[in-house]
Amino acid sequence: MKEKVENLKREASILAQNESFVHHEWYLDQHLEIVEQLSLEIAENYEPDMYLVLGLVWIHDYAKTVGIRDDKDVISRSRGLLLDLGFEEEYINKLINLLEIFERKDPDELRNSPIEVQIVSSADGASHMIGTFYQRYVYENPDTPFDELMESNLRKLNKDWNRKIVLPEVKEKLHERYEFLRESFGEIPERILS
Repeated sequence: MKEKVENLKREASILAQNESFVHHEWYLDQHLEIVEQLSLEIAENYEPDMYLVLGLVWIHDYAKTVGIRDDKDVISRSRGLLLDLGFEEEYINKLINLLEIFERKDPDELRNSPIEVQIVSSADGASHMIGTFYQRYVYENPDTPFDELMESNLRKLNKDWNRKIVLPEVKEKLHERYEFLRESFGEIPERILS
C-alpha cells in the first residue's frame, strides 16, 4: 500500500507542475506538500488510517490540477486514477467516500465526518495560511484592483476558518496567524495595542 500511495503522490505532483495548470509554478511546494505536512502533524494526535489520510491529501485537488469542474466527473475521474494506479477496490471505495464528504464542504458534515476527513480538511484550510498562498493569488491577478483582491482573500480566509478547519486544536494553534491575516486583508481591529 505504501508504494501505491507514493505513486499517487508522484502522479499528483506531476499534474500540479504541468504547465497547463494555472498554478503550476507553486502549487506543489506551497500547497500540496504543506497539506501533507500539516496532516501528518495533526494525525499525531489521533489514530487515523494513515493510508487514507495520505490518499486524501494527494487526491483532494486532482480535479483542480486537470481542469475538472463537474462534481460527478471529479469523483469518477478520481476513481479512475486510483484504479489506474492499482489500488484495491476496497481502498478506492473508502477513499472515494471520504473524498465525496470532503468535496461537499458542509461544515456540520465535516465536523462529524471520519477523522481522516477532519484531518485533511483542517490541513487544507490551514495550508492557505502558511507560506505564500495569498501572495501568489495577488501576483497571479495583477489586473484586479487591490481592494478586490483583499476582499477575495478575506472571504477565502474566513471560509477556510469557519468551514474547513474543523479541529479545534488547529484553530487554537493558528488563531494569532488568522487574526494577523484578517488585519493584512483590511480588517483593522478597533484597538490595536490592547
